[in-house]
Amino acid sequence: MNIPDQLAGETTGGNEVTLPRVARASVRPVQTLDLLTQREMASLANADASLHELFRRCALAILNTDGYVDDARKVYEAYADFDLQVIPEPRGLKLELFNAPGEAFVDGKMIEGIRHHLFSALRDIVYTEHKLAEQQTFDLSNPEGVTDAVFRILRNANVVRSNVQPRLVVCWGGHSISRVEYDYSKTVGYSLGLRGFDICTGCGPGAMKGPMKGAAIAHAKQLSSNTRYVGLSEPGIIAAESPNAIVNELVILPDIEKRLEAFVRVAHGILVFPGGVGTAEEIMFLLGIKMHPANAHIELPLIFTGPRESADYFAQIDRFLRDCLGEEVSEHYKIINADPAAVARTMKSSIKALRRQRIEQNESFSYSWTLHIPEELQQTFLPTHDNMAALALHRDQPAHQLVAELRRAFSGIVVGNVKDFGVRAVEAHGPYQLHGEGEVIDGLAALLEGFVRDGRMKIDPASYRPCFEVAGRP
Repeated sequence: MNIPDQLAGETTGGNEVTLPRVARASVRPVQTLDLLTQREMASLANADASLHELFRRCALAILNTDGYVDDARKVYEAYADFDLQVIPEPRGLKLELFNAPGEAFVDGKMIEGIRHHLFSALRDIVYTEHKLAEQQTFDLSNPEGVTDAVFRILRNANVVRSNVQPRLVVCWGGHSISRVEYDYSKTVGYSLGLRGFDICTGCGPGAMKGPMKGAAIAHAKQLSSNTRYVGLSEPGIIAAESPNAIVNELVILPDIEKRLEAFVRVAHGILVFPGGVGTAEEIMFLLGIKMHPANAHIELPLIFTGPRESADYFAQIDRFLRDCLGEEVSEHYKIINADPAAVARTMKSSIKALRRQRIEQNESFSYSWTLHIPEELQQTFLPTHDNMAALALHRDQPAHQLVAELRRAFSGIVVGNVKDFGVRAVEAHGPYQLHGEGEVIDGLAALLEGFVRDGRMKIDPASYRPCFEVAGRP
C-alpha cells in the first residue's frame, strides 16, 4: 500500500476547517488472486457510470466508518470530491483513491479492517452485477430464484460454510439509541460470547455494534478462535449505517429484501434490542415468516430484550403487534428485559433445540433452505409517494398480507429518513401519506409518534422532521 500524498484539514475563507482527507492513495487487497477473475476486473474497470457511482458511494461509507452522521446526503456532500479508480494488474488489481476520508488511515496506511471492508464491498457489487447484468444467471422472477441468489452471494463471501455448528445469533436494533441501551446490548453480547456464540448484525453503530463489542471481549476471555462478527448491509443504507470496526465478515446484498432474507436464512437465533422504524420493519418481516403455516414447526428463536429503562418500548411493540395481528402473535417471541444472562441462557437452550431439529431434517446448519418466505415479503418495494399512499393498512385481509403491508410502510419511512433518494423525494413532494383503518392505523400512528418523541429516528433527534403523515392525524 502506498503512503498517501497528503493528509490534512484545509481552511476555507473563514476559520472553518474541512474534514481531513487523503489527497491520493493506492490500496490492494490482501488476497488478490482470490478476489476477482480477469474478466470481472476488466468489467469493473470499464464500468458504466451507475455501477461506478454505486461502488463509489459504498466505498465512501466504509472509509467513513464510525462517523456520527446518519444522513446519507450529508456524507456524500461532505466528500463530493471523493473518487476512485479500479486499475487491473496481471497479479490482481489496485484501487486509486482520491480525497478519501482521513480517518481511514493511520500513519500513512489504511486501517486493515477498513481495507478488508472496502474489498468486500467490491467483491459483492462486482459479483452481483456480473451475475445479474452480464451472465443473467440470477433468476429473481420467482421465490426459489431469489433464495438461490441470496445463498450464492453469501457463499461467494464465504459466510455460508459446511463445517460450522449452529452458533450465529442475529442481533437487530436501532442505530439511534441511548447510552443505557447501547451498554445493555454490549452486556448481552458479552453474555452470548461467554457461551461461544458469534454475532451477526446490520453492521452499523448503536445496537448493531454493542453486541459485537461485548462478544469480542468475552471471546478474548474465553481464548476463543475463529470468532465471527458478520455484518449484512445493502447499498441504499450503508452510508447511514457504515460498517463498524468490529465486523470481520461484511456482505453487501443488492437490496433490503435480500438483506432481510439473508439474516433469517443464516440465523440460529434472533435478538431484538430497542430501535426505530428499521427495527420494526425487521420484526414484521420475521413475524410474517414465523406466522406462516408452512413454518409452524420450524425452530427459530426470537427474543425481545432491553434494559429496565426501556421496558415500555417493548410493551408498546407487544401491544401494537397484538392489536394488529391478534393475540396469537405473542406465541412467536419472548420478552426478557434487564437480564442479559437469562437472555443468553434462553438462546442457548433454544439453539440446542434448533440443532436437533436440523439434524433430524437433514437441514443445513449454515443456511435454512426449508424456511418458507412468502413471496410478498421477498418482492422489492419501491417507496414512492404513490406506493406508500396505496398501502392497505387494515385488518380486512389475511394476516400474512397485512404483515407485508406493514413491513413496506416501515421500509418506506426508513428510506425517507436516511436514504439519499428518499430524503430528496420527501423534500420535493412532502411527507409520505399513510392511510388505513381501525386498530391498525391507530396503533401504527401511536407507535410512530412514540419513535419520534423518544428520538429513535435519527442520531441527532433535534434535526429530525417526520417524513410521513398518518391520514386523519395532525
